Amino acid sequence: MKSIVKSIVLLLIGLILVLPVFAGGSKDKPDAGNKIIIFQSKVEITTQLEAAAKAYRQETGVEVEVWSTTGDDYFLQLRNRLANNQGPDLFNLRTDAEIGQMANYLEDLGSLPVAGKISGDLLGKSGGKVIGVPYTVEAFGFVYNKSLIDASKITSYDTFAAMLRDQKAKGINGAGLSQEAYFLIGHILNTPFAVQKDVRGFIDRLNKGQVKMADTPEFKEFARFMAAIRDNSYNPLEVNYDRECGDFATGKTAAIHQGNWCYPMFADYKVNFQMAFMPFPLAGNDRLAMGVPSWWCVNSQVSDARKKLAKDFIEWLYSSETGKKYLYDEFRFIPVVQGATASALDPLSADVSRFASSGKIIPWAFNFWPAGIIEVHLAPVAQQFFASRMNADEFLAALDKAWAAANNR
Repeated sequence: MKSIVKSIVLLLIGLILVLPVFAGGSKDKPDAGNKIIIFQSKVEITTQLEAAAKAYRQETGVEVEVWSTTGDDYFLQLRNRLANNQGPDLFNLRTDAEIGQMANYLEDLGSLPVAGKISGDLLGKSGGKVIGVPYTVEAFGFVYNKSLIDASKITSYDTFAAMLRDQKAKGINGAGLSQEAYFLIGHILNTPFAVQKDVRGFIDRLNKGQVKMADTPEFKEFARFMAAIRDNSYNPLEVNYDRECGDFATGKTAAIHQGNWCYPMFADYKVNFQMAFMPFPLAGNDRLAMGVPSWWCVNSQVSDARKKLAKDFIEWLYSSETGKKYLYDEFRFIPVVQGATASALDPLSADVSRFASSGKIIPWAFNFWPAGIIEVHLAPVAQQFFASRMNADEFLAALDKAWAAANNR
């Protein structure tokens, strides 16, 4: 009798376990094996990426969870998560130095169909392998209000400083920065590096202590530009990215050192002026700093099944009609895939295309800087500079000291 009862119980348990399979609906309720996690640093597209994730689930049944971050500590968070086997399936890296540090976690993406449709110069690479698919191309310089500034007359330190003083006299901030590490020092410090004849060679010598910023003409002029901004504009330590863009959109600031990624920030404002890019005129520079802001990378340490799901999402984003809608219309990315077109570029992205087509480009030299140097070493120096009366020579000496520390010298 007991054996009969035991058999019945086992039969009922078996029915309970298999019942959900016959009930169907597995796509509507993805389990842990039908899900990927994305962790990425581009805060401007967080909301749009979450919407794309929902659309992807509706089309494929695969759940996509998007982790958010404030941005400045993204790489530290990513590195810690990966080291503790708590990393995402899909993440982004922003520089060659970051790629070098994360080499053991990078899946080969060379077989992805979309990778074969993108210029090799734009793909992220490590050890001879393709490990990153570029988000887009972007550029930065001074985004300026055409009704307040005649950019054709801003070609040198003297004309730039005069513009700042003129705007200040009118009660307007001439040029604005913001408190976030990249927007405070990372991007604007790119130019004195990027105008060197041998960019990588200069950085290599600086890393080894063979040259100093304090002894290099372009950096001496850079320090003068920074002092002029500090003395004639608001204190960027009191201004975050949202306010920086808001002050520009409302005419309180004539120019901000930003990239084409900031244009969606103006959607909440009734902007009544035309805007465009003005290159940072250090040493007579008339070019925009242009490059790949980030690469999508797949975690090589997760299961083969999750790797495939992550790769499928990348392919969907760049190849499907829905994915491209988000990529170009919602993220506002400039196309990197051969033959791809965006229906309507915003004014700043169109200006990026104009500079690119004319060859007026300088590289993103910060991609070759030591990993983490902007947030950990350079930002504190910039914060001290804007919080004090540190002169140009002291500023450069502090930057050189910070650079040495980043290279353990």
